[in-house]
Amino acid sequence: MTKVLVVDDDQESRDLLSEVLTSNGYTVGVVENAEAARALLDRDEGYRIIIADLRMPKGSGLELLEGLRQRKSGHEIILMSSFMSGAERELALDLGVDALLEKPFQLSELLEVVAGLAKGKSVGISS
Repeated sequence: MTKVLVVDDDQESRDLLSEVLTSNGYTVGVVENAEAARALLDRDEGYRIIIADLRMPKGSGLELLEGLRQRKSGHEIILMSSFMSGAERELALDLGVDALLEKPFQLSELLEVVAGLAKGKSVGISS
């Protein structure tokens, strides 16, 4: 089964996303910031999809995306945010983000994006 890593500084968001993804058959890990995500991914825990909040202490979702792309890690990356500036959106697209989700989003939308990425499909960019 596809392993998904949720990176968000908000405990409630991490718990909700983990519960929803787990109940839909995904193996889920959670960490509270990009620094912790990098440490976990450096150990190559088999995560394929990363869902990261844009703004967090100890490294933003964009910084995580940039670092993973520089390493040519091959992870599928979804960024989520309640507000993303035009410059942040452009940078995310330039760095090859796989999907952007604007908070609040429907959980069904997240599941659709994750399922598409798990199947190796291009999911396009929303919002």
